[in-house]
Amino acid sequence: MRNELKTAIAGTFRQLYQTLSLFTQSEINAIPFEGSWTSGQVARHIIKATSGIKQVCDSNTKKLVENPEAKVTELNKIFLDLSTKMNSPEFIYPEVKDYDKELLLATIQNIEKDLLDIAENYDLTLTCLNFEMPGFGHLTIYELVSFCVVHTKRHIYQLENIYKALRN
Repeated sequence: MRNELKTAIAGTFRQLYQTLSLFTQSEINAIPFEGSWTSGQVARHIIKATSGIKQVCDSNTKKLVENPEAKVTELNKIFLDLSTKMNSPEFIYPEVKDYDKELLLATIQNIEKDLLDIAENYDLTLTCLNFEMPGFGHLTIYELVSFCVVHTKRHIYQLENIYKALRN
């Protein structure tokens, strides 16, 4: 469980760096088509959705469930269904502004370090009681980190589409 999670984090974030690195600084803030976020906004959304996880895992936790991976299948099913359009909850909605590509990448690297540290050193079976995922309720540390991975994968796909749109 622990090694699979670390491998998933490292692979997903490597793909995220590679994809974001394709964009020039000016393309980071370019709107690819009407109704779309910029790649900078997508990166900021990923940051807002995945930062602060360590604080959640360090706060009020308790052993509550037998299967600490119980909600992962459903998270994967929902977030990897790329045919469905989703609306971001307000608290992780990206600000409309110009973003600095290098600052985004540096912030994402710090988040990856935190997630890898959690995967390596935390009791992944504990349930986080100070945060509820909309539609899922309380998650175990394993489920929460798995959400970070699958949510990021969904947005890598979005970034790839933005990149293609800007290049055509």
